[in-house]
Amino acid sequence: MSFELGAYSFGMAGRDSEGNMVTSAQAVRNVLEQIRVAEEVGLDFFGVGEHHHERVPVSSPVSVINAAAAITSKITLSTAVSVLSTDDPIRLYQQAATAAIVSGGRVEIIAGRGSSTESFPLFGYHLDDYDRLYADKFGLLLAINAHERVSWESPFRPSLMEALVVPRPDKPLKIWLGTGGNPESTIRAGSAGLPVSYGALNGTPKHWARFGALYHQSADEAGVNPELLEISVASHGFVGRDGLAAKQRFHRHEIASFALAGRSIPTSWDAVEANYSPGGMVFAGDPLEIAERIIDLHQHVGHRRQFLQMDIGGMPHRDVLASIELLGTEVAPQVRAEINGREGS
Repeated sequence: MSFELGAYSFGMAGRDSEGNMVTSAQAVRNVLEQIRVAEEVGLDFFGVGEHHHERVPVSSPVSVINAAAAITSKITLSTAVSVLSTDDPIRLYQQAATAAIVSGGRVEIIAGRGSSTESFPLFGYHLDDYDRLYADKFGLLLAINAHERVSWESPFRPSLMEALVVPRPDKPLKIWLGTGGNPESTIRAGSAGLPVSYGALNGTPKHWARFGALYHQSADEAGVNPELLEISVASHGFVGRDGLAAKQRFHRHEIASFALAGRSIPTSWDAVEANYSPGGMVFAGDPLEIAERIIDLHQHVGHRRQFLQMDIGGMPHRDVLASIELLGTEVAPQVRAEINGREGS
């Protein structure tokens, strides 16, 4: 199985060539351009995340994916993630299935609980039901994907009895369980033989290796065929010619991005340098370093796909596109040659 590289975006509104913050409409158009460029430079994957904020306005990932399907022909497109706790699994499936049909089978879903809670009051859900909503809706989504007609009993919706859910793509959708590193979610994915996608913004490769081991252990204990198991890793990252300048610039944008979410990271470069260096989990630097660090993470975790978020904290759009180009033209060939060559030998 070949190693895949890609990018992802929440549609965070960046800056234009004059340094002004773009509108929410332009932010969505920028994501489509990122996807187009990602395919042109040979990347394998692009994920579109979900938020409900004026500075992070991509609230309907599958709508963007449907548009992207019409302007691309090869790249895999996915939600990253769909906030399933406050979405309707039937509508999510129908929209993603439609996109899969339009794209020729290139659409996947990464379904998670969501790292922010802005969608709960927006759609009338209670945070007290956070975990139960996700478990129930994820189960329903899997049932819909497996069967054209579905029956389902739930405390959160009217019962379904042999309900027809269409359209159906040519083959079932690939549905990943998305998690920020929750052990229970890892065990759930492994025990069910589901692919798991980790949002890994900090920690170390050794830390994430423990989750990979737990995932495989859970699958083994449940008697799951190991060929069903797949791990992907989503992380922050930025590729530039000058490695140190790329790191320090991305750090400034990370500060702004976390502040937007009401969180904070140290503003001193000395305090965060380790997370931006080999052994850390922010993949910012020059192409050679990023390639070597992805290869090293693969040796720890055994993942088959890694994708980077670059457009954070007001990062100018042109710089995001330049980083995507370097990831596709210089990082990806080195990573593929090493990992695919080693696994094929």
